[in-house]
Amino acid sequence: MKSLVLAEKPSVARELARVLGCKQINKSYIEGNHYIVTWALGHLIELKMPEHYDSKYKTWNLEDLPIIPQKMGLKVIKQTTHQFRAIEGLAKRKDINECIIATDAGREGELVARWILEKLHWNKPIKRLWISSQTDKAIKEGFKQLKSGKQFENLYHSAVCRAEADWLIGLNVTRALTTKYKDPLSAGRVQTPTLAMILEREQQIQKFVPKEYWTIRAEIGPLTADWEHGGEKRLFDKATAERILAKVHGQKAVLEKIERKKKSESQPLPYDLTELQRDANKRFGFSAKKTLNILQRLYEQYKLVTYPRTDSRYLTTDMIGTMMDRLQGMDSGYKEEVRPLLAGNGKVLARRVFNNEKVTDHHAIIPTEQRLNLGELDSDERKIYDLIARQFLALFLPAYEYETIHTSFKVEGETFTAKETNVMEAGFRKVLGKVDSEEPVSGLQKLKQGQNYTVKEVVLNQKWTEPPLRFSEADVLSHMEKYGLGTPATRAEIIERLVESEVVERVNGRFHSTKKGQQLIELVNNELKSPELTAKWEQELEQIAKGKADPKQFLRKIRRQTEQLVSEIKTSDKSYRAHNLTGSKCPECGSFLKERNTKDGKILVCSNLECSYRRRKDPKLSNRRCPQCHKKMEIHEGKAGVYFQCRRCNVVEKAEETKKVIKKHEERRLVQKYTKKEDFGTSLGDLLKQALKDQD
Repeated sequence: MKSLVLAEKPSVARELARVLGCKQINKSYIEGNHYIVTWALGHLIELKMPEHYDSKYKTWNLEDLPIIPQKMGLKVIKQTTHQFRAIEGLAKRKDINECIIATDAGREGELVARWILEKLHWNKPIKRLWISSQTDKAIKEGFKQLKSGKQFENLYHSAVCRAEADWLIGLNVTRALTTKYKDPLSAGRVQTPTLAMILEREQQIQKFVPKEYWTIRAEIGPLTADWEHGGEKRLFDKATAERILAKVHGQKAVLEKIERKKKSESQPLPYDLTELQRDANKRFGFSAKKTLNILQRLYEQYKLVTYPRTDSRYLTTDMIGTMMDRLQGMDSGYKEEVRPLLAGNGKVLARRVFNNEKVTDHHAIIPTEQRLNLGELDSDERKIYDLIARQFLALFLPAYEYETIHTSFKVEGETFTAKETNVMEAGFRKVLGKVDSEEPVSGLQKLKQGQNYTVKEVVLNQKWTEPPLRFSEADVLSHMEKYGLGTPATRAEIIERLVESEVVERVNGRFHSTKKGQQLIELVNNELKSPELTAKWEQELEQIAKGKADPKQFLRKIRRQTEQLVSEIKTSDKSYRAHNLTGSKCPECGSFLKERNTKDGKILVCSNLECSYRRRKDPKLSNRRCPQCHKKMEIHEGKAGVYFQCRRCNVVEKAEETKKVIKKHEERRLVQKYTKKEDFGTSLGDLLKQALKDQD
């Protein structure tokens, strides 16, 4: 008898098959003496769409909402039917006696596999491969210690609740907003409160009124000191500032107090996904999505790091014995840093990192024992690996120790302060490159309490208070984590969705609101904007995963919530105007055209939801000449196919009428360019696809 191993991706399946000794390669699986390894292609199964329950839902109507099926059904995704059929065939084989789930070890990975098995009506035993790295050693050990599938039933229930909640709320609210206000408007239980946070910062910036203030800096003896009163170094009254300036100039300063404090800073913990995405954004300007994609390659393709989608920054105690192997794997790329640690038997000095209670599904992201070959990695991959590697190496080094010296001078009743920091032990900061100098600073070392000094020079600086900065991607991730919005695995996708739906835009690495986003947040239900509600849902999903909450009760609550949200939108008296309407009209239905930004430039699309007309704002000119003005005509693609248009004379000719004029290869190239490579339709069918894509 053989075991059917179900992986999430073909690339992972090939690695599993190689380690398991499966060599008989088939189109949809790889077979060996004891195992048959097959794979999903991401999701093979999804929740049924509204039109699968009733064909009337193909057309979006406000009156039909909310759409709440009594029981949510599953369907095979059309594009991947062939792979599902292949797995179905394997499942029927009489020589297979169990299934080993080997999809990603997380909530989404569990859903991928369980939905396939549910659709197959699988009734044989289920086991679970649960590993945190893709190295040969980890795979072999994982198959020796397979877990019972029953251990992960609650994780599956949590995943189903998340998927159904997103379908019910996201799809219904999106349809309600879109049909009521006649513009594609997307909302969801995670993306909407995230948008609200970005726009709240925008409002703070718009309301901000700058205030003028002054600071006073003086040269006192061998150092520079700042005026200070009650911890405040700013003066908001110019006359007061000028009076202090005149009073202290050229006077004697008495060193009233000198205070030395020895401090230490503990080694930083290894990365979880969100912290790594934040650092990569701050250091390299990488988006959260880009960091996750790179990390996934380091995990799957190169096997150099452990499981990426983790929310823990701790390690389990049973990993203490693996530290030497990991250091040896890194040695080729980090000889200078690693060799001294190997000489010390790879002892971790930051012992607090080993804490079983703070590791749930997966531990922190750290290097594996796989031998490092930096030459295989491209520039971006090296940057991300280097962040992980150095954060890991910091665990083996001492704490950072330093001394702060605070001094306080009195000059004619006014206080001036100065501060210095002397490094005593660079410790882990050496490997992180965060130590400027270990040489002691001399300015304050020579000073003694009670000494008198002359105020040599005093400078008055005029400044203005500044508004808060717009959110960077690191800021958004921090706030999403703070309020429990989404999970480490989903946050990057949520941020990209907000950009793609044109409710925010990235400008020089920071998020700016758009007119569409500002209007949308006014239309969306107040409850859906609240991060507290979404965070509460995420906590409930986590409780369901732990077996401490009832999934049926959660979904009943979500259904009631859906009805309430849709009802509020239906009865709302708020108005909306598409921010991107132009004065041009659609040549096919006469409605006004809207301008949209895409990766390939600006395009014009019809504002009529039933019309799929679209064209470039600055279309390419063909070699066809207008019969009236003889200028080159534009080439477009519409319902009837390719056609030419002279905007000056409004002459329109179909492409088939001019086959002898335009070369075949030119027509084929242009048709491909305007139809296959750009999916910017605004038909209700397209909106439905987009709405489902936009579910959190």
